[in-house]
Amino acid sequence: MSNPNFTVRQLIEMSACTNCQACADICPAVSASRKGELSAIYRLKGLNEILKSRTGLIRKLFRQKGPSPDEHKQFGNTVFRCTLCGNCQEVCPVGIHLKALWLSLRHDLVHSRHYPKKIDMIRDNLDESQNVFAEDNEERSDWVEDMRDAPDHGFIKDKADVVYFTGCVAAYYPLAQKIPIALAEILEVGGVDFTLLGEEEWCCGFPMLGAGLKDMVQEFIDHNVAAVRAKGAKKVVFACPSCYQMWREYYPRKFEIFHGTQYLLNQVRKGRIPLQELDLTVTYHDPCDLGRGARVFDQPRELIRSIPGVKLVELTENREACRCCGGGGNLEMIDAELSKEIARQKIEDVIQTGAQAVVTACQQCVRTMTTHVKRNKVPVEVLDITQLVQRALRG
Repeated sequence: MSNPNFTVRQLIEMSACTNCQACADICPAVSASRKGELSAIYRLKGLNEILKSRTGLIRKLFRQKGPSPDEHKQFGNTVFRCTLCGNCQEVCPVGIHLKALWLSLRHDLVHSRHYPKKIDMIRDNLDESQNVFAEDNEERSDWVEDMRDAPDHGFIKDKADVVYFTGCVAAYYPLAQKIPIALAEILEVGGVDFTLLGEEEWCCGFPMLGAGLKDMVQEFIDHNVAAVRAKGAKKVVFACPSCYQMWREYYPRKFEIFHGTQYLLNQVRKGRIPLQELDLTVTYHDPCDLGRGARVFDQPRELIRSIPGVKLVELTENREACRCCGGGGNLEMIDAELSKEIARQKIEDVIQTGAQAVVTACQQCVRTMTTHVKRNKVPVEVLDITQLVQRALRG
């Protein structure tokens, strides 16, 4: 069998689907588009047809021709119209590891050249600029200049105990730059010896996996590990769940790694971050990569509850069942309208809680939900958890 882009386990799992349609019932792309062809069950069926057509014996016995080039291309377009939220995997009754399978499928489609052309743009951007947006990588830490009392060294030190790995979205998108500013201010108040990598920080590699560009990833991993090691750091902190999840699953275990919610909660528990009272009712949106991906559910909620006066009310669908915001899987680049509709449905869920603000722990979730709220004048505030903590800082 010539299917090198899939593991033996994945090839076995593909035939385990019972056609129960549980995945279709909870898929945010299906709900927003009302198109069953975006569901996991449809994707599995198409994938099995493609793989059977590549297998010599089956092809000869059953005259299996497989999809035509146009059908293969259309199938590829449906595969990339997915946020990679992982909820299909969460509800699969037979335990198919669907998210990893979708990453392998995207890799396979890139190899077979049946993919949306926007993927070429992502590849070129990363090749040329080491970030997914083709921005000047020397400007990766320019957000520091927008801080009220930025230090002369701009948080770029020769050596430090902790590296704050900013991530591409927070580094370059003005709407998301409030998050690194907030986290840097909190770390300073807590007396943390930290540094940024500046232009030596490259994309973590997660957008490459989502784009089917797995062949590019190792160079970026090797570079980032060497950059952190050069700082003499033992710990790496991320505000971006995708960066954190990427380091957790694909990077060598050379350092202690923390999502910002985990690290800040430890600082609060040690009494290093004084918090004043806020009169605010919030709900919490679990980012897909932090929640379903890394199983970090409790620390963000404990951090929110540690702020005096803040009341936390839960979304109807929360923790493992939390609905995606529409910002994952490179979907905005592939189908911006579908991403917007998923975000609209998410904000409707938020409104039902009666909360004044929705707090999350992901710059992409903040960006996606804020864009919808501002465009449609929805009376709900969108905050990253670092911004919430920053607001409650005392002194």
